[in-house]
Amino acid sequence: MTVETDWQKELASAFTDPKNLLEHLGLNPNDYLADIEARRLFTMRVPRFFADLMTKHDPNDPLLQQVLPLKDEFLSVDGFGQDPTQEHDKANHGIVHKYENRVLLIVRTGCAVNCRYCFRRHFPYNEHHNNRQQWQDALTYIQKHPILDEVILSGGDPLMANDSQLDWLISQIETISHIKRLRIHTRLPVVLPQRITSGLVDRLQRSRLTANMVLHINHPQEISTQLSEKVAQLSRNLIRVYNQAVILRNINDDAKTLMHLNEKLYDNHIQPYYLHAFDKVQGASHFYVSDEQVVSLMREVIAKQSGYMIPKLVREIGNRKSKTWLDLSLDV
Repeated sequence: MTVETDWQKELASAFTDPKNLLEHLGLNPNDYLADIEARRLFTMRVPRFFADLMTKHDPNDPLLQQVLPLKDEFLSVDGFGQDPTQEHDKANHGIVHKYENRVLLIVRTGCAVNCRYCFRRHFPYNEHHNNRQQWQDALTYIQKHPILDEVILSGGDPLMANDSQLDWLISQIETISHIKRLRIHTRLPVVLPQRITSGLVDRLQRSRLTANMVLHINHPQEISTQLSEKVAQLSRNLIRVYNQAVILRNINDDAKTLMHLNEKLYDNHIQPYYLHAFDKVQGASHFYVSDEQVVSLMREVIAKQSGYMIPKLVREIGNRKSKTWLDLSLDV
């Protein structure tokens, strides 16, 4: 068995039934019958590796809370919508060109793990086929816009594509002379570190493009020994690794957890990059933390931690040409 088919086999064995995940963790599924119904709104998918990072018999485990369907997802709350960042109508041929110098390419529509707070849980992925023809259409668009100097591979999760597919796509991007940088936004290595194959690392290392990988880690418990080893492999090959997190109620909405996350990221050669204020997506209102509360938390973090460990606190606002930094001078 090759390394690549190994991670694909592991992914195929992921938990998709909440009852099985709960039993694996020593929790009684009968206590969650009303919650389990929420998977009809958004399917559940949790790799076994990620499940094994959870604390058994703990219903409040911060990793479990990110992936377990809850009845709160049925709530209709004012101010929460299906397209909180206003990007659904901007997607064209699998690309989203919101920012002047960079374009987001939707490589794959699926993810290795379905986070319940996902701001794209209602994204019309069915309208984006993500095959080589659509990729070619996107590449043509990129070629025609010399103002672009960076391509961001996103999704879904771009690392759901295999190494051969990514090799083809990267090779095509490399032929576009005005593109200088390649960025990969992914959560897959966090929930299944085996996805960082030697072939993928080698392909990124020998690219003429400056390669950057942006992980999505919300809690220090997600940083496993296996992930640390894979990040070290990337770093040795001059591939920069960053992290963006989302502030989530009862998961990381306290200064102690945020500081622990920042320090553990930094100690494992992952640069804290962004901390996102929560996007008000329909079905996830139970994760919401107010801007005032987030600002208060960040003030405490800044007062106690070295500046190079602290991510930028930002919000995504539709139709703006960049992310919006939250004002830490706000009176709260």
